[in-house]
Amino acid sequence: MAEESVDRSEGFGERLLGLLLDRARVMPPQLIAPLVAEEVARIGGRDVSILLQDYAQEVLVPLPGSKLHVGQPQPVADSPAGQAFLSADVVETAQADGGVRMYLPLLDGSDQVGVMSLTLDTVGDDDRRLLRRLAGLVGDMLVTKNAYTDQFFQARRQEPMSVSAEIQWSLLPPLTMTVPQVEVAGILEPAYRVAGDSFDYALNDSILHAAVIDAMGHGLDAAAMATIAIGAYRHARRVFVSLAEKYAYMDDAISQQFGPDHFATAQLMHLNITTGELELVNAGHPAPLLIRDGRVVQQLESATTLPVGFGGEEPRIRQHMLQPGDRVLCYTDGIIEEHLTGGELFGEERLIRCVNRLGQEPSQGVRADLRKLSHTLKEERGGRTSDDATLFMIEWHGGAADHLAALD
Repeated sequence: MAEESVDRSEGFGERLLGLLLDRARVMPPQLIAPLVAEEVARIGGRDVSILLQDYAQEVLVPLPGSKLHVGQPQPVADSPAGQAFLSADVVETAQADGGVRMYLPLLDGSDQVGVMSLTLDTVGDDDRRLLRRLAGLVGDMLVTKNAYTDQFFQARRQEPMSVSAEIQWSLLPPLTMTVPQVEVAGILEPAYRVAGDSFDYALNDSILHAAVIDAMGHGLDAAAMATIAIGAYRHARRVFVSLAEKYAYMDDAISQQFGPDHFATAQLMHLNITTGELELVNAGHPAPLLIRDGRVVQQLESATTLPVGFGGEEPRIRQHMLQPGDRVLCYTDGIIEEHLTGGELFGEERLIRCVNRLGQEPSQGVRADLRKLSHTLKEERGGRTSDDATLFMIEWHGGAADHLAALD
């Protein structure tokens, strides 16, 4: 379509977004992506694809649908679509026919949902501005409609998933959150068979609440225990403020539901995102690693408390002060207790070496760096993930004043 025949004025863009929003409100989920392709055609766009990340975070999978360009899954690690996904920024590539292929990240808040790609004959600043807004709207619509359908889940699933993994994925918060003062990201392995590992977080005023748990056992028993533990944690978080009370609620819920022979290790944290003060309770969990300037500088030790479910005494809370740019890496024992060829344990030293080696490379952000670490650790283990292996990272950017001023 010739450029002069396409209305890309700001007024038209507002009408386009308004029309899309009005139509999408009552549109069946399976027609959302075709509707987007139809509306993109109004500004001269063609070959529209909606790509969603698979659960293992290895490829971006195209949604099927009429009016959509449905190609092959695109690797996250080495493709323009993957670059847009990991960087959360627009990527443009020149086409052989003279057009421009655009890859726009689909964001739900700061959580990457996927990528929308399309081709235009020419691209100007007005087009970029309109398409960024369109991609933001599409990301929100996909997340909203996801609650009403299995279609998006089925597109993302690249191999059979266990029932326990289905439960765990439905339990998780968004895998990434970014605000000016802090970022968090988490990843679960094996993505299609995970059972007892989970994490949760919430930002309430100036306090980031975070928890990482590892329920004993495998399969549905572990998934059920993780569900109870996270449910009790969320309940306590929404009623109380202290870490000790959270621990007590989780401990009581597990012991009442499963008896004295079942437990879950847990790491509970409060981070004041204004001051960098971190409060930590470690209930039988590996100590988190403090990463500064790309290197592990120490373990964040705390007095060891019994895992939840054993009726432990009130836990002692350890305080640490973070510096701007510090990262806190939490992990479950499936990372370090995997047996290598010959029976040797993977071990904490290997984990730290991997963190330090990757820390020498330019950072791509918490989400991309954590994904790369997870995949690197899997390669170092020879592809083995016989137990749940979870990573959860927090990066503190600094206090509120400077960051909020930058938003004005």
